[in-house]
Amino acid sequence: MAINFSTAHFEASFGTIESLPAPTTPEVSFVGRSNVGKSSLLNSLLNRKSLAKVSSTPGKTANINFFSCDGIRFVDLPGYGFAKVSATERQRWADLISSYFSQDRSFNLVVALVDIRHDAQALDVQMLTYLADEGLPFVVALTKADKLSRSMQARQAASLARQFGIDAERMVITSSESGLGIDELRRRISEACD
Repeated sequence: MAINFSTAHFEASFGTIESLPAPTTPEVSFVGRSNVGKSSLLNSLLNRKSLAKVSSTPGKTANINFFSCDGIRFVDLPGYGFAKVSATERQRWADLISSYFSQDRSFNLVVALVDIRHDAQALDVQMLTYLADEGLPFVVALTKADKLSRSMQARQAASLARQFGIDAERMVITSSESGLGIDELRRRISEACD
């Protein structure tokens, strides 16, 4: 299925699991740490400058945001692991994420974002283990690759694949700045929604 990524528009934002819309279309979900660049990656994928709100303050996505694109829903889940919010708010985000994944929805693909510049973080390991244990189809988007040289990107990707215990084929090296890997990620999303 060839998705026209340029047709994307913001659908709605939901702060409680009870308010989520019924699952009527394929869904592609985005998860990752608060400062991993989820909004920037979504904007790159969807050919838009500011569809998903980008902030210099991590942790701005406090709700589940739905974007509609050519009959597919792109679901931006709250970032996890950000310390500068209250424990209550962090717990609310965690509950939103786990409740979303426990629903009976069309999980065509989960895009798990990981900052390529760092070794595997415990929360990322937990998320990928959870996705694998639940049998959810996922791909890892390694973000901020423009900050590393090409050879360093390849080394770090191989290292992260080992640390996460996943096949390197599950990873896409990306950069919202340079556009690296964006077409490949679009291809993977299109295949998953076919």
